[in-house]
Amino acid sequence: MQTSALVLFVIHALIIGVGGIMAVASRSLVRALVGLIMTLFGVSGMYLLLNAPFIALMQLLIYVGAVVILIFFAIMLTKAPAGGEEERPNQVRTYLLALMAGVLPTFVIGWVVLTDQPASINAPLETGLKALGQGLMEPYFLAFELISVVLLVAMSAAVILAFKRRQSR
Repeated sequence: MQTSALVLFVIHALIIGVGGIMAVASRSLVRALVGLIMTLFGVSGMYLLLNAPFIALMQLLIYVGAVVILIFFAIMLTKAPAGGEEERPNQVRTYLLALMAGVLPTFVIGWVVLTDQPASINAPLETGLKALGQGLMEPYFLAFELISVVLLVAMSAAVILAFKRRQSR
């Protein structure tokens, strides 16, 4: 049982890693979006490994089913202006900065975790869906509604930009 769990963990970690690299390194926005989808599916699989099927399903419904579709529509509705080749930044400098941006937080977080280990707290063994919903919605209801308004405004702005560009042609 331990070996199969470890194998599944490694598979999901590889899916997350490859998807993340695809999302960051791809020059095409659609391919980057496919990498993001791959990463989100890997995270959902990790939730399943943690025996949290409800959270895994919410990961798929909210992020893959809603946020990624919103990003996809925004990409499809707003087309980059046609023109000459943009000036390319120094590739070596860009890769070094990206490497530093990834490695530095890893070392800082690792150092903090290794030097200052917080005391563990007792967590309930199982929480019902009703209690989980109340815990998520009661204190964070306003934030949840504001996020939905931000997503609506982003989608509306994408549609408006697409119509303005079509009219200017």
